[in-house]
Amino acid sequence: MQRRHLLQSIGGLTLGSLPFAYASSAWAQSATLKISHQFPGGTLKEGDFRDRLVRTFAAEVEKRTKGALKFEIYPGSSLMKTNAQFSSMRKGALDMALIPLSYAGGEIPEVNIGLMPGLVVSYEQAYGWKTKPVGQELDRLLQAKGIQLVSWIWQAGGVASRSKPIVDPEDAKGMKVRGGSREVDMILKEAGAAVVSLPSNEIYAAMQTGAMDAAMTSSTSFISFRLEEVAKALTTGRTGAYWFMFEPLMMSKQIFDGLPKDQRDAIMAVGADMEKFAMDAAKKDDVEVANVYQKAGAKVVDLSAASIKKWQAIARQTAWKDYAAKNEGCAKLLALAEQTL
Repeated sequence: MQRRHLLQSIGGLTLGSLPFAYASSAWAQSATLKISHQFPGGTLKEGDFRDRLVRTFAAEVEKRTKGALKFEIYPGSSLMKTNAQFSSMRKGALDMALIPLSYAGGEIPEVNIGLMPGLVVSYEQAYGWKTKPVGQELDRLLQAKGIQLVSWIWQAGGVASRSKPIVDPEDAKGMKVRGGSREVDMILKEAGAAVVSLPSNEIYAAMQTGAMDAAMTSSTSFISFRLEEVAKALTTGRTGAYWFMFEPLMMSKQIFDGLPKDQRDAIMAVGADMEKFAMDAAKKDDVEVANVYQKAGAKVVDLSAASIKKWQAIARQTAWKDYAAKNEGCAKLLALAEQTL
């Protein structure tokens, strides 16, 4: 009974709903947290950088807390389905996850700002959000929805195609394309494409069967999911992009708030340390993806500033307007984000 009363006092949780195990009934001195993500698993030194980031984060937090916090990592959506992760964190049923934030757009419309076409055009601008009003407002919103941002991670994206490269909007006409968010789908529709909605870990099968002609995703996912095996053309983001995805490492605020302050501080400090690693790795993959696809015999092209502006012009008139009209929170976030352009 003492243990039950203690746990309820630190988070209003019942013992049955608690997603990590306390090693002491006196306090949360030792806990094992579960981290989920949809990307292929690897090691600390090899594999998808998002998996390596999670593993590095876990090792460093365990070290700084002298083993009080330990972690179990579940790559490849092995713990739960990709699209269930965000809502599970909000409920306190999942401790942590690294997820493209726009996947939660159906649940919280405001988070689609994390994959708004044409709104972010460089890594420097993207990572600058964290300390600017747009980032502070996004952080406040997520905390109110039960989510604690731990690491800000951004990735540029491109387009892999089974046939011709998609560079300008007119190239997408008549093609079945995966955009990755409602807002990207809107600019594809305006360009004359038919949109396909699915997580990045399902792109390979859809392209292999012909259910999809082309897909937009990050450079890292183009490599990790071996899409060069089913694509004949690649438009990279290495010289610039209109597709930047916010893909943060997040934690259930319910779980985060239930930890002692020193453990919370360690999580946030290590999370911030991971951001330079993430940006450097993402930029490296923007270059590496071109080499991978060229070796596989695919035609590789880059985006010009003029092409980016064409897509951005469509986005302003479609996706941006639609997003701002959703609610007051969306309009505020968009206005704040435009200040960073």
